Amino acid sequence: MTAVAISATGLFTPTQSITNEELVAAFNQYVERHNATGPETPLQPSSVEFIEKASGIKARYVLDKTGVLDPAVMAPRIPERPNDQISVMAEIGVAAAKQALERAGRDARDVDAVLCAASNMQRAYPAMAVEIQHALGIEGFAFDMNVACSSATFGIQTAADFIRAGHAKSVLVVNPEICSGHLNFRDRDSHFIFGDVATALLVESADIAPGGSWAILGTKLKTKFSNNIRNNFGFLNRTAPEGVGAGDKLFVQEGRKVFKEVVPMVSDMILGHMAELNLTAKDLRRMWLHQANAGMNRLISGRVLGREATPDESPTVLDEYANTSSAGSIIAFHKHSDDLQIGDRGLICSFGAGYSAGTVFVAKAA
Repeated sequence: MTAVAISATGLFTPTQSITNEELVAAFNQYVERHNATGPETPLQPSSVEFIEKASGIKARYVLDKTGVLDPAVMAPRIPERPNDQISVMAEIGVAAAKQALERAGRDARDVDAVLCAASNMQRAYPAMAVEIQHALGIEGFAFDMNVACSSATFGIQTAADFIRAGHAKSVLVVNPEICSGHLNFRDRDSHFIFGDVATALLVESADIAPGGSWAILGTKLKTKFSNNIRNNFGFLNRTAPEGVGAGDKLFVQEGRKVFKEVVPMVSDMILGHMAELNLTAKDLRRMWLHQANAGMNRLISGRVLGREATPDESPTVLDEYANTSSAGSIIAFHKHSDDLQIGDRGLICSFGAGYSAGTVFVAKAA
């Protein structure tokens, strides 16, 4: 079977950032205006302390700060573009992809396929992946895939399988996440969760991967149906019933149930995959976990290692980027992997709606 490696990663970060203090001030202005109308059930204000205790998030990058912080709008205002211009999602995906190609020393002509793996697509078709492929000048084929927060790890295994089967030598996996567009900024329990970003990975046959690449030791995927994280927006479900407002057409979740059910599911999955690969906790130099909640990562890493992980063993970007869905673990890998030595092993892991989870064990190559 053909050996596969991650040759390089890329990252696009928006220029605008919103701190918890700014977000809370806007939310509480909205709550004050709403409660002034005399509702039967008044809304409760938010606070910086509540957000940081619940999630570990301190800030988030967004494509449009003004709309989110306007109490009369409380949503990003990203203008639609005409069809002869590159879409916003493709544009940020291309930026991350170009960086990954540059870091790998690759030209677009070296790439055989593009996968756009993200939790939300800007449109149904033409595929975002095909638009990214066109913008980069890549031949071959491209398609979109959506497995919510696990889209990146599902994309990595899909790319690796194409290479193992001989259908490609070099596959670009792109994860553009404009999560602010599906977040209900009027909901106290979730108004702070998401940020915007784009990541990219170049997955290649190990025999052509550049020095410093990461050998993929094994990949594993898991899904289990759950309604505890949901977004019902789509071309069949575009309009909420009268009086319901946003309803479930934006992000909704049963946070406590998600925490209780996902932590053991993911922990057991990681440990089971490690056993299949004959790895023990002592073999893991670093874990790049999905950046959704600091408490979840602390418990999962603790169960895997048998003790509390250090910040070096399980780095976080959640405080700066917030939850960026499928891109979170890739941001952590991109920012916290260059210091590892040849032979060091690590885990890229994502988990989210579905439920879905993906594990990718890697080792630093020569």
